[in-house]
Amino acid sequence: MKVFIGLGSNLGEREAMIRQALEELTRLPATQLLRASSLYDTEPTGEVDQPNFLNAVAQIDTELTARQLLWNLLLIEKRLGRVRTQRYGPRTIDLDLLLYGNLIVEEPDLIVPHPELTRRSFVLVPLVELDPLLVHPGTGETLLSHLSRLNTRPPVKRGSRLWN
Repeated sequence: MKVFIGLGSNLGEREAMIRQALEELTRLPATQLLRASSLYDTEPTGEVDQPNFLNAVAQIDTELTARQLLWNLLLIEKRLGRVRTQRYGPRTIDLDLLLYGNLIVEEPDLIVPHPELTRRSFVLVPLVELDPLLVHPGTGETLLSHLSRLNTRPPVKRGSRLWN
């Protein structure tokens, strides 16, 4: 299954944390890391009194179910020191299941596509970098089209290539 995962970090060595998370993704069973976007430096949304985020998106191919994958993403976050204390607060690592093929999942603790996907430029910009023609399963529109309608505030500044 073609899956996209958002990665973000704003505590500690942000780039090292994202690279570690990518490395962890390569170790998941029945999963292959295909590619990752560039790194993007972005101002925080919501709680603003915190450091900027470094964001990226990874594309994987997996045989894990959406629920199994979510469970593994939460385990990776925990292994990399994520402590959930404040919603939208600072974090060592954040892994979001953005798209799981063309599936639409609506369960109490699992919603795919990610409910904030079309409103977050820091996710749409790296997604469009990886696949400009990617279509949102719920709206039927390309993510590029969603991005073109967004006011990219806070700004999303492209940094270095993450992985080839």
